[in-house]
Parts: sequence; C-alpha cells; structure tokens
Amino acid sequence: MQVALFANGLCSDLDLNRARSLTPERIIAVDGGLRWIEALGWRPHVFIGDEDSTPPEKTATLEAAGIQVLRFSPDKDETDLELALFHAVETGAQVLHLFAALGGRWDQSLANLLLVLHPRLRGRQVYFYADGQVLFPVYHRAVVRGRPGDTVSFLPLGGVAQGVSLEGFRYPLKKGTLTPGSTLGVSNVLVRPEALVTVEEGILLGIWIPQEVQASVERDKNLLAKGG
Repeated sequence: MQVALFANGLCSDLDLNRARSLTPERIIAVDGGLRWIEALGWRPHVFIGDEDSTPPEKTATLEAAGIQVLRFSPDKDETDLELALFHAVETGAQVLHLFAALGGRWDQSLANLLLVLHPRLRGRQVYFYADGQVLFPVYHRAVVRGRPGDTVSFLPLGGVAQGVSLEGFRYPLKKGTLTPGSTLGVSNVLVRPEALVTVEEGILLGIWIPQEVQASVERDKNLLAKGG
C-alpha cells in the first residue's frame, strides 16, 4: 500500500506537482500539513497531531466529515511525523511518500530524515520530496530511475556502509566502503534511465536531483552572485 504523508514544513510547487502524479491509497495529514493537502484539492483519510498548528475547530470539521482524527498531547516524546509514520506502517504501508518534511527548521529536518534509521521502517520504501529533489534510504537494494545526466549522491547513515555497489552511474563502484565524513558518494551521474545501488551492510541516503532542478539551482546561485 502506498501512503502520502504531508507534514508542516515547506512544500514547493515542484513537490506539489510530484504529489499530483502519485496515486496513494491513503493520505495522512500530519497536523499543519493539512494545508498542503487542501492546496491539492484532496481530503485526508487520517489527521494525526497535537493540533499546535491546526485549529481545533478545523479538526472538528474533519471528524464531522467522517475523517479519522488521532489527537496527541503536545507534551509527548515523539514528533507528529514519527507518530504518523508508525501509524502508516501499522496499517500496512509499504511505500511512504513524505512531503513538507524538510526545509525551514534544521532540527526538524534532520530529525525527520533520521527517522529512516528506525527498525520499524526497514523493508519499506521511503521517499522525501524537497524542492524538486527526492531523498530515499537504501537498506539493501534500490533502483534509481531518471534521465541520463541527472545527479545522484549517496551518503552513509548511522555508520559505515560496506559492500556498496553502483551500476548505471558515471562513477561505478564495486563493493566499496562509504565512511561518514567522506564525500566519496557525492555528485554521481546517471548514465542509464535505470541504475542500481546495493549495500551489504549499513544504510545509505540517496539524493536524486533532476537536471532541470540542478539547472535552476545554478541559475539562482548566479543571480545571487550578481546581486540580482
């Protein structure tokens, strides 16, 4: 089952367009992430959160419409997104699409990314969408789809990643080692529409950057450099 979760972070037009291309079987509003779902003209199946960024009268309206609302106290140990992810897993999610989970506050962004280290997410496909880029953990094996020329980077998460192999990239690797603090896996390039990454021990974070997004980033950097 594919589930789309919308958190209370930043969500660009590129990300909203990506969401429109998906056909999730369940949609989860993570507190203030409800506004992104409404921007798409969708309705959530579930609302999860402590209502610190959604007025209670709004959630009351959701309940009246038959939408499940799971309220939590603000004085809790988990973030709303952590609770939402585990709810999704408990209800059968195998593919998790996360929107508005990154950007803005660095503490929240990093904490959200590091959730992929939790054992309960092992075996699931997890995708974070941010500014037209896609971030995803690689637990054992992943196929990266895109256009030849797209940039893809791989970073080790939670320790050393061993037995890393990359096929279909400009810079292939055969049973290599990626060590935290090293940039060996940064800025590789697709040479085929489908490429394969495998890791024997450890977890990788993959970042796919389409060419048009990379070009937009470079244009913005040049404008800033020129004072524009």
